[in-house]
Parts: sequence; structure tokens; C-alpha cells
Amino acid sequence: MAFEDYQTKQSVAIVYTGEGKGKTSASLGLMVRALGAGWRVAYIQFIKHWQVSEHQFITDIKPIYGKKLFFYKGGKGFYNAGDISAEAISQADHKKAAHDTYQIALDCATNGKFDLVICDEINNAVADKLLTKAQLQKMINSRSKDTSICLTGRNFPEDLLDKIDIATHMTKMKHHYDDKFLANEGIDY
Repeated sequence: MAFEDYQTKQSVAIVYTGEGKGKTSASLGLMVRALGAGWRVAYIQFIKHWQVSEHQFITDIKPIYGKKLFFYKGGKGFYNAGDISAEAISQADHKKAAHDTYQIALDCATNGKFDLVICDEINNAVADKLLTKAQLQKMINSRSKDTSICLTGRNFPEDLLDKIDIATHMTKMKHHYDDKFLANEGIDY
């Protein structure tokens, strides 16, 4: 097929999943590319409630992009991961935070105000049963025809891959955490 025979899609659904590092970083790169193209972007984080470097970066650039960049930090932390701070948070509170964040994300994906909606760590919320696979499918199927979406996090349901245009599986080859080294600010968070 010749290059001129290819077409452009009006919007796409993208997934970054897998056990390897780089899913959030890839979504941030996508955000940068979209903003550089003049797009309106909603970046919505499930799970991460603590201050991580990307929150500071988005806060710093928000005044530059104004209404073209919406940022929402939802969630109550990693669920059921043995994190001492997370253990004090009930399953009901985790679930409520995930549902509240989902409603904001769904509104952004369906209201036609954004060219790109990134739902960082939404796949984790589904895998942890804080959200349902049906909710994830609704996010994919009911988005505005002009809105691309990006869904990140581990364990994207393989039976939904036929609804996705671009899927990347991050595979860990090696990570220093396995050698009992903690995450490095600026690299891992």
C-alpha cells in the first residue's frame, strides 16, 4: 500500500500497560506533544495522591497553557500494596475516590472540550476492582468523536484490546528496586 493510501483517524484510543517502568512517563510525553500541537488536554491521575515530580511540572506549566490544560489528582494511593500510609485508608474510601475521579475523567472524555484525555493509572483501578471493566469500556466507547484518550497502568484487560488503536506493553528487563534500592526522585517519580 502506498503512503498516500493511508488515512488519518479523527481520534484514537491509546494504552500504555505492563509491569515495566515508563507508562506515566509515556503519557506525559504524549501530553507535551499534544500541548505543543495546540491541543486541549485533560491529565487525570488515579491512584497517586502524594506529591510526585510530574505534579510539580504540571503545576508549573499550567499558567502557560491556561484552559488548554486541565489537571486533576484523584485517588488515595496504591491500593492493597502493603504501603503503610495506604493501609489506614479503607477500601470504601479508595473505591469512592476512584469513582469520583472516573466521573471527572468520563466528563472530560465525553464533553467535547478536550482533544486528549489521559487517565493515568486507571488500569490499576480496574485491576484492583475499584472500578469495573464495564466502566473502562464505557470510557473507551462513549468518548467524544474528536477526543483521543490514553489509558495507563498495569493489567489492561486483554479482551478490550480490540477497542484500542495503539497499545504498548512495557516489559521490565531490570529495575534497581529488585536489588532493594528505593525509587529515585526525578527518575521514578
